[in-house]
Amino acid sequence: MARRLGMIATALMPALFVAAPLSADTAAGVAAWERGEYAQAIREWEGPAAAGDADAQFNLAQAYRMGRGVEADAQKAEELYAAAAAQGNLRAADNYGILLYLRGEHAAAVPLLAGAVTRGDPRAQYLLGTAYFNGDGAGRDWPRAYALMTLAEEGGLSQAGDSLANMKTHMSAKDQASGTQIAADMRKGGGVSAAPKPSPAPVAKAASRPAPAPASAPAAKAAAPARGTSQWKVQLGAFAVAGNADAMWRKLARRPELAGKTRRDQSAGKLTVLFATGFADQAQAQQACRSLKRAKVDCLVTR
Repeated sequence: MARRLGMIATALMPALFVAAPLSADTAAGVAAWERGEYAQAIREWEGPAAAGDADAQFNLAQAYRMGRGVEADAQKAEELYAAAAAQGNLRAADNYGILLYLRGEHAAAVPLLAGAVTRGDPRAQYLLGTAYFNGDGAGRDWPRAYALMTLAEEGGLSQAGDSLANMKTHMSAKDQASGTQIAADMRKGGGVSAAPKPSPAPVAKAASRPAPAPASAPAAKAAAPARGTSQWKVQLGAFAVAGNADAMWRKLARRPELAGKTRRDQSAGKLTVLFATGFADQAQAQQACRSLKRAKVDCLVTR
């Protein structure tokens, strides 16, 4: 029987509110929240959120997630995270990916978790490590799982230490050594960036909740890679409207970094995640992404 790693959900959803620059109403809501005037903060955020302000949508999602100033509503929080993520709010995308994974939509969550990992998010490292260990929505890769869990523990996530201890009972010394090396490479920028600077906005802790029973989710079927290519790919964005993914691909497909590469879409909850595939190896994918970033195109390398 294949070994599986248990998952602990406690403390995976801290509240990190958006800091400046913000619209006047959204900033007023943050100020009210800092004073403990949660209902007032909600009133300040509702208008901008309804008008499409991604920062207000993210802050309102956090409030619904914790049930402060409003009755807790996980579905409403998820809708707001998805809306903000579709507009490029990275914190919303990170939290949306975590929500998807915790409710069992592993294949949909993995691309968003991969993005959060590049930003040094310990929660995403923990969950993506769990996914790689169990083969949930990602190919089973114990050394990479060990590396991600090591980084999550270093990032202060205490439950990652328990998971590492569990991993060690099943993994060979060779795989552990490989995982240690992968973690070292990630610290140098080979798959994970430095953690973002803390926001001056308040950090409010959500009440601990028991981990939901992991549900089975069908893994996204990926086309077999072309001969001579690897499974490494470059993620080019996540879009609430599929037509926006089409427009982005038309804009980027003729760039030299993506010449001869193939488009691939993957569903992530309510978002469509756009990838370019067909890179010979990780180094080629990283080189393409670095060049795209120099041209002000956001991207990340994953597989």
